[in-house]
Amino acid sequence: MKPTNPVYTGIDTTVFETMSRLAMAHDAVNLGQGFPDVDGPDDIRKVAATALMDGPNQYPPMLGLPELREAVAASNKRFYGLDIDPHSEVLVTSGATEALADCIFALVAPGDEVVLIEPLYDCYLPLVKQAGGIPVRVRVTPPDWTLDADALRNAFSDKTKVLLLNNPMNPTAKVFSEAELRLIADLCRRHDAYAVCDEVYEHLVFDGHSHRPLMTFEGMRERTVRIGSAGKTFSLTGWKVGYVTGPALMLDPIAKAHQWLTFTTAPNLQRAVAYGLAKDDSYFTGLTQDLMAKRDRMAKGLAELGFSVLPSAATYFLTCGIEGLDLGSSDVDACQTLVREAGVAAVPVSAFYGDDAPTGYIRFCFCKKEAVIDEALARLASFLSAGHANPHSLVQRKLAE
Repeated sequence: MKPTNPVYTGIDTTVFETMSRLAMAHDAVNLGQGFPDVDGPDDIRKVAATALMDGPNQYPPMLGLPELREAVAASNKRFYGLDIDPHSEVLVTSGATEALADCIFALVAPGDEVVLIEPLYDCYLPLVKQAGGIPVRVRVTPPDWTLDADALRNAFSDKTKVLLLNNPMNPTAKVFSEAELRLIADLCRRHDAYAVCDEVYEHLVFDGHSHRPLMTFEGMRERTVRIGSAGKTFSLTGWKVGYVTGPALMLDPIAKAHQWLTFTTAPNLQRAVAYGLAKDDSYFTGLTQDLMAKRDRMAKGLAELGFSVLPSAATYFLTCGIEGLDLGSSDVDACQTLVREAGVAAVPVSAFYGDDAPTGYIRFCFCKKEAVIDEALARLASFLSAGHANPHSLVQRKLAE
């Protein structure tokens, strides 16, 4: 038989799905895939339920319900001071992954170079390759995730069409600094490149800091699209409601790509998300405070067990070094060991890189109930104390005290 599309033929199943399947098979606490274990606010879900029953349930406008597009525009003004035309500069999509596909397929032609900062959320490379783009990677690495300015400058050329920026960044939990964003903006302007900004964790930034979109930097308003996600903002990841904000000249071809992918998104969910975006500040601050408390709870427990816990400035994730814990020769081995023998699922950070990836770090997801976090920590403590860890690890020293 003739071969199928080589971009997708034989591609590995996403690491999140792989670890989730293993977690189910071993009755493990799943701290691998990034989704909360509680649903979002009752009032938002009630709006969706009422809209479902009241209707209409037919095709909404391709660009999205006017009330949601207006809510997205108002949110941009409220949080970032951006003046957005809801009629020509907002597109509603069936999740942020679809939004990424729309943007890449609309902006990238065969042979165009796309600058990517790895570690990468796993859909980026297949989408760029399917569009015929040429990935040009710049790497940040643990433990400090510093962006090498010279490496970034060298990644840009006259062939650069798009920079794809994930900020706040999954899986690193990094928030790009003002200086890093200013450099990125300068390079995009200098090389006449578009910026596609995956900002789904925009409202999950911790320790009193706030997100600043690349679009707000000088000269970037007309060359940047930013992608948001109701799933992350409202802890409703199964709803798959995303939104793209950008200049009309960019959004027009992006909307054309959208019409041939999903065309539209469930109208009752759109109506509920519009309601949610108008919630007062206490909702958004409460969300971050709740997640910070869970982050700190998990970080403290993991550190006491001997993991090297890296700072988490945003997102749902903690990255931990595993040196000295005797969990295997790599992060993949460690995750396999923990899910099969300790009953806790994590994700190897090397899965987000290409060749020569760092292999000494794993990622835990902390957007879980406190009881789930405590159960995972208890299982890890039991496993490590049973003698599987290096006798010089912190947990062994603590047990000897």
